[in-house]
Amino acid sequence: MHVIATAGHVDHGKSTLVKALTGTDPDRFAEEKARGLTIDLGFASWSLPSGRGVAIIDVPGHVRFLKNMLAGVGAVDASLFVVAATEGWKPQSEEHLRILELLGAKHGIIALTKVGIADDDLIELARLDIAEHVEGTFLEDAEVIGVDALAGIGVDDLQLGLDRLLDNTPEAADTAKPRMWVDRAFAAKGAGTVVTGTLTGGRIRVEDELALEPGGRTVRVRGLQSQYAGRTKVGPGNRLAINLTGVSHDQVGRGHVVVKADQWHQTQVVDASLTVLDSVKHKVSRRGAHLLYIGSGEHPVRMRILGPDALIGGQTGNVRLFLPVPLPLVPGDRFVLREAGRGQTIGGGELLDLAPVLPASKAQPDRSVERVVQERGWVDVDHLRLLTGETLEPNVGRWVVAPEALEAKLDELRTLIEEAGPLGLDTAVLDDESKAAVELLDGFATEAGRIRAADAVSPTDDHPFVAELKAALLAPPDAGDVDRGELRELVRQGVVFSSEGVYFAAEAVDAAVAVVKQLLAANDGFTVSDFRSAAGITRKHALPLLNHLDSNAMTRRRDDLRIAGPRLPD
Repeated sequence: MHVIATAGHVDHGKSTLVKALTGTDPDRFAEEKARGLTIDLGFASWSLPSGRGVAIIDVPGHVRFLKNMLAGVGAVDASLFVVAATEGWKPQSEEHLRILELLGAKHGIIALTKVGIADDDLIELARLDIAEHVEGTFLEDAEVIGVDALAGIGVDDLQLGLDRLLDNTPEAADTAKPRMWVDRAFAAKGAGTVVTGTLTGGRIRVEDELALEPGGRTVRVRGLQSQYAGRTKVGPGNRLAINLTGVSHDQVGRGHVVVKADQWHQTQVVDASLTVLDSVKHKVSRRGAHLLYIGSGEHPVRMRILGPDALIGGQTGNVRLFLPVPLPLVPGDRFVLREAGRGQTIGGGELLDLAPVLPASKAQPDRSVERVVQERGWVDVDHLRLLTGETLEPNVGRWVVAPEALEAKLDELRTLIEEAGPLGLDTAVLDDESKAAVELLDGFATEAGRIRAADAVSPTDDHPFVAELKAALLAPPDAGDVDRGELRELVRQGVVFSSEGVYFAAEAVDAAVAVVKQLLAANDGFTVSDFRSAAGITRKHALPLLNHLDSNAMTRRRDDLRIAGPRLPD
């Protein structure tokens, strides 16, 4: 399915034309029917002569309801631009065209309405008027088809023209990343909360768990409807109604959005391009009350111009926008900016950076992934995909790392290893980034959790203190001036063990066990004094040894005696 939106000045016949094309009156409210004026968005679906399914969003043309118009045109494939032959180009014709341009519209067709009540000269003047105003825009080469919906003139021609238009209009891309901005929410009898919108980015299925933003509320898809029929799944580029569980209809409305939570970066600060309309005659600066229209929502924002103090009509620059709530956005999302006080559309543009890290005085945003990596240095590949919408292969562990940042990290590691001395650097003290970068160091080797120069000799190899401990065995000398780092490494290697501040060679355990077995062969238990006498050592060494055997379940204490433990070797 393709989704198109009407556009054009008030009372030029948009809704009447939609009814003639689709058989559905898009004006839903009694007030709209009574006043003959579209106030809010209207919706209809039908099939063109080719059999192609089309959904149409009918927007209000009156300037007072411009925010409703903006809520409906953000995710459409093409525009049905309506100009009345009796009136020609009017102010809202111009504003709607500029808004469509700002939102990146590329495809459209022009319906010249009310030709049945206009003479040939008036119709020709209207065509010339249209051609002058659309020159240089996406509608410059658009077909202009004369119609009169009430008289039935040209409606079939317009149907065929829409088919030709959509033949050359790309279908919505499927990036497996669904998002639907809500343009309507209501309670359906017997079903509960229903939200509608135009689905982009990916597929939604019944029973999917989604997030309703802003707010992060978890909701579940109870049912789907598209083209007036129930569906089990719906792909991008379709008008869609979703029956949601987990939220009341009065807790959701226009401007909300449903997404899969883990696929989006939620942001309140963005850098963006801003093109100021030629019609704006005052300087655009941070002053003023600005309204941002993105998706189907209207949001008051603070704005900072990046670079100059202000922009003037016809100029494009970069801005930093501060949103009141976090939204799931992606670079390339387009927006319109209006000034509330003047009631004027200032301009619009596209998002460039979802999470700017540089201060506004230094920021130079663009949509380059390389810039994002360069400014951050290290970016987790999953986070980078959320920030940019693109997937890059990591070059260090799970990170994409800028060359300068990687070299700085390697220099830092070389310094740390040098400062660690002959024992080398304990990798346990490194953060995850450093542990990944260690693998890229040349001329270094990691052994037993320590990294040092590949040709370095460990000071614990053939350490003289170990020789002394082995010679003394159960009555070792004090550690004295032995380097504490070397002692810790000897203990870590299992060459030496420590008990109550006394260091023993590993072989001392076997020697102590031999004494224990000798004592237990003669009695059911023994005292510390018995062990000290049998081993020929003092209490200073006997007690630490026995405590070490206790802690390893080779012996157990029973009152003042020690007996065999479950791990005493046979």
